[in-house]
Amino acid sequence: MAVRLMGPSALGGHVGSLDHDGKATGDEDVAQGGTGGVMTTARDLMHVGAECIGQHESLQHAARRMRDLDVGALPVCGDDDRLHGIITDRDIVIKCVAAGGDLATATAGDLAQGRPVTISSGADVGEVLRAMEEHRIRRLPVIESHQLVGMISEADLARHLPEQAVGEFVEAICAGS
Repeated sequence: MAVRLMGPSALGGHVGSLDHDGKATGDEDVAQGGTGGVMTTARDLMHVGAECIGQHESLQHAARRMRDLDVGALPVCGDDDRLHGIITDRDIVIKCVAAGGDLATATAGDLAQGRPVTISSGADVGEVLRAMEEHRIRRLPVIESHQLVGMISEADLARHLPEQAVGEFVEAICAGS
């Protein structure tokens, strides 16, 4: 049985294998869309089943969905089932609760302003990290044929990428905060 290790950087290029005794069996370059279970595309990294909240749904409903799903963010989709934005639990608190808004009447669409940053399901790990770092975002919707198919979060990166790559990502996201 061989265990595949990715390193030293998720952006880089080498995969080593260890046999069942823990001995290195050599390095090989990781091709885009690689083999052997190595996480190389957004589809590989993402968690599936990201649930949209409708743009006309109340923030109270959105907060309850976050609680029930144990998530800190929800994608906001329009009547056309296309992604219109993302709202976070922090958005609800800062932009509605702290501002004296009414959670029962304010809608998810009220907070999901601007164009969301997304990535194609076939994008490689480097593209995923660059997009998240460039826009300083912790969650990235994954799109396929104009439809939301999943989300990539910091936790997904931590589960699938080498520790050093995750550390560099967190450092880049937090820089200047």
